[in-house]
Amino acid sequence: MSNGPLRKVVFPVAGLGTRFLPATKVVAKEMLPVLDRPLIQYAVDEAVDAGADTLIFVTNRYKHAIADYFDKAYELESKLAQSGKDELLALVQGTLPRHVRCVFVTQPEALGLGHAVLCAKPVVGDEPFGVVLADDLIWNAGAGALRQMAEVAQRENAGVLAVEEVPREQTNKYGIVDAEPVSERAARVRLVVEKPKPEVAPSNLAIVGRYVLPGRIFSLLENTKPGAGGEIQLTDAIGELLKESPVLAYRFEGERFDCGNKLGLVQATLHMALKDPQIAGHTAELVRKLAK
Repeated sequence: MSNGPLRKVVFPVAGLGTRFLPATKVVAKEMLPVLDRPLIQYAVDEAVDAGADTLIFVTNRYKHAIADYFDKAYELESKLAQSGKDELLALVQGTLPRHVRCVFVTQPEALGLGHAVLCAKPVVGDEPFGVVLADDLIWNAGAGALRQMAEVAQRENAGVLAVEEVPREQTNKYGIVDAEPVSERAARVRLVVEKPKPEVAPSNLAIVGRYVLPGRIFSLLENTKPGAGGEIQLTDAIGELLKESPVLAYRFEGERFDCGNKLGLVQATLHMALKDPQIAGHTAELVRKLAK
């Protein structure tokens, strides 16, 4: 496996967001806001920070909000310009750098994360690429999690999975790895299991929403049979990849918020509010009042 710089990142965004119904009847879950920015914006910023110039959104035929969000809003931009609202205009125009392009691919059926990633094969080709699950918002004051992983992948010529420890009783919600430490933050993966029961899980080290993978994974996915939940699991293909090339589990620098559920979204919103100099003081005061 030969790893070059990370240029392409895949965003599987075809899910229905049932945990946030009824809001997600009309709002894609990736468009749910954390303060004044939707989840997908944080994910895209992280990908761009990692060096990506091609963003591949794997969506379903009903979800258009993400494409609309990253498209040019001619009427809005014109009104802001005429009104002299330059700061707001810059915000609207700054959702995507000029050198970055978006590609939208339709996933015809919800057949699992592995299938969603496979849908991006015609755009990605044979080169290494990233996968970002926007539900997992990862905040770090320095380099984003995906950039950290991309640098490790290129240096070590390996696939890289973002991991963190989870409570043992929650292993049935994640892909779980068994890995041998090779440095302070990286460990060589020996085994990966999708959503094992706590009593049989090889560890409590869970894969969380970020991957850097070689193009070879597509061939493996094409030959992957449905696994847990009757879906094509990305972890099953990674298990096959382990037989022929190294894959590292990487403990990223940063804090992860699981925004696929209500509590995680609230936690992320409070965290970002406390980082915003305009409202941090008022937010801290509000939290103190509510805690009484």
